[in-house]
Amino acid sequence: MKLPATSANLGSGFDTVGLALSMHLTVEAHVAPAWHLDATGRDANLVGQLHDNLMVDVFRGVMDQAGVESPCLRLKIHNEIPLGMGCGSSAAAICAGVALAVHFGGLDWSDAEIVREAAEREGHPDNVAACWYGGFTVSTLVEESGLAAATFPGDPKWQMMLAMPGVGLATKKARAMLPDGYSREDAVFNLQRVALLTAAFAQNRLDLLRIATQDRLHQPFRMKACGLLEKLLPLAEDSEIAGVALSGAGPSVLLMLAADTTVLEAETRLRQVVGQDVELVPVRIAGGAEREIL
Repeated sequence: MKLPATSANLGSGFDTVGLALSMHLTVEAHVAPAWHLDATGRDANLVGQLHDNLMVDVFRGVMDQAGVESPCLRLKIHNEIPLGMGCGSSAAAICAGVALAVHFGGLDWSDAEIVREAAEREGHPDNVAACWYGGFTVSTLVEESGLAAATFPGDPKWQMMLAMPGVGLATKKARAMLPDGYSREDAVFNLQRVALLTAAFAQNRLDLLRIATQDRLHQPFRMKACGLLEKLLPLAEDSEIAGVALSGAGPSVLLMLAADTTVLEAETRLRQVVGQDVELVPVRIAGGAEREIL
């Protein structure tokens, strides 16, 4: 099983849109006499621990909920998704846990049922929908039917750069920075831009991203805790950059490159602003989950 990283919000799309990125969580699973986790890649010491493991906890929870006894598993995990950086690591772990339960519990769930269960456990659907379906995804939880989602692949040629500081930021802390309400002017500002954002990805319009990623609902309030955004947001005016947005709740920042900008040119420009202490990772739009587990 292979699941992509995700970047939610993308500026104006607060709690609404998600984008799958080309960093992955890969899981191979077999029934075993006892639990065993073998982890490699980013944060392997955390990903590979059995105690307080989100993927394992979700797997057990879904199995218990379905009334099926959980088998012990031997998991071989390779992780490329940084934890606590706003790149959808929890969404990938939750989707993986649900998918493992569906497979080993013989639950015969559809993609929509898997995403709905993952969204309910995550608390919001933007990251899990993008993680499972891939591409650019718009989603919402609906009381009557559970989940409404639409997705399209986007242009795989678009180049992006993920800038990550050395210290993460808890989503709970990032949410606590937001106000209780917004003015009508700010709400309309974001509605106009998230409509443009959706059109930009649907029509592969890089030229719309500079305006479409502008935001008044979450980024201004998270700026103090996400100093990297404060440094990089002005680059949205550079000709080399098509758009700049906080990745998820931060602290990572996603930069979409102009069509004629190379990764090397972008990295050179970014190093002038952030120095050498920030990790820069080139990424592209990724496809969705690959469900094969064994």
